[in-house]
Amino acid sequence: MRKGLAFLALLLVVITQAPPASAAWGWLGVRIRDLSEQEMEDISQKHGLREGFGVVIVEVMKETPAEASGLRSGDLVVAFRDRPVVDTRTLQRLVASTPAGEVVLLTVFRREDDGRRRVTVRVGAMPDTVAADRVAAEFGFLVREPDTQAEGASAHLSAGPPAVGAVVARSPAEAAGLRVGDVLIEVNGRPVLTLAAVREALLAAALDRPLPLVVRRDSERVPLALKAPAPNR
Repeated sequence: MRKGLAFLALLLVVITQAPPASAAWGWLGVRIRDLSEQEMEDISQKHGLREGFGVVIVEVMKETPAEASGLRSGDLVVAFRDRPVVDTRTLQRLVASTPAGEVVLLTVFRREDDGRRRVTVRVGAMPDTVAADRVAAEFGFLVREPDTQAEGASAHLSAGPPAVGAVVARSPAEAAGLRVGDVLIEVNGRPVLTLAAVREALLAAALDRPLPLVVRRDSERVPLALKAPAPNR
């Protein structure tokens, strides 16, 4: 459970708006997190900012737009095209709404630098697997990798059914009654037997409409309807 929630806290920079997940969303290929209160205070004092803002890059993935641009783990992103970045969701939406192939300027602080650094990035197109996982996260849940069966099981039966690995507090998933461990039977009206099938169904979903699910809980078949995530203001 803790691992699943940590994954949600470090989601890739992806879309959180209403279009279907199959749209060509912008993508950098980084994992990010918000600043702690102490970090915000330290940055405000060191750089003379009115408030400590920005998001920390936790990881730069291999062979991604972020790596090609020279971004590094530990960089603090404070602006996107001169627009202040106050938290992770701000950066997620700014990147996601940028067409793939477009070149943008990021302003970052790097520990060895005394001031700001400008980094040019050519935004890429988000991989389908990332987009599908983000759709699930926007509704407030994480699909875990299928469990392997006990030793001695046949190789072709080694993967278990897709199930819910985490549910975010105060999310549409929690409000609908989704629980960790629920086995997914249908997603967005489509039967699902594998993680790949779950992701395909999520890619066909839209974030401005409810997401219907059918799960197996113990021996019961439970239909659920997850409300559309609140739009960005």
